Amino acid sequence: MIPLSRTVAAMDNAETEQRTRYPMLALTDEELLKEIFSVLSKSVSSVADPYSEDGSYAAAIGSLPTGLRAMAATHHLDISLTMDDIGWHFLNFGEPGLVRETEGGLRELGLDEIADYFVEAHAIVNPLTPEIKEAEDYYECLESRGLMERINELTDKASAKQPTLSGSPIYAAWTKYARVHPENVFAS
Repeated sequence: MIPLSRTVAAMDNAETEQRTRYPMLALTDEELLKEIFSVLSKSVSSVADPYSEDGSYAAAIGSLPTGLRAMAATHHLDISLTMDDIGWHFLNFGEPGLVRETEGGLRELGLDEIADYFVEAHAIVNPLTPEIKEAEDYYECLESRGLMERINELTDKASAKQPTLSGSPIYAAWTKYARVHPENVFAS
């Protein structure tokens, strides 16, 4: 049996080593989030267009470390939840590879419930996208089928998950994940 004092000492050494290797973990959550954004902006090619249907964005983030890849994939969903709704997200970011990356990213970050809402919203909106040519079409199309209320419910549920950072459950998950798995975010 290993004495408790040796186990605690080993844990303290590992924590000290981690703080030395990843000094950004000493930052506040807000500062750490800024650091993550900085790493993302340097890591994702500016020619990769998340709005495109060509798969360039999903391909560009595919080689990132696991956690950073999850963050790159979920960033645009956070914006959609803030600016629009979870269904509208697929009109802007509906490329199949990016949709898969976003779901996988949510799950990697421990946001399984939001991932489930995301999958359900995609199942609602995706078959209707050929009918949606302009913004008004989106609302009319979903309202006429009685689906807008469910999209609103899914948006509210996804947006209301706690805890939040800068009003975002996704960004809160980023910082939590980075503190637990810095090697999956800040790998060199």
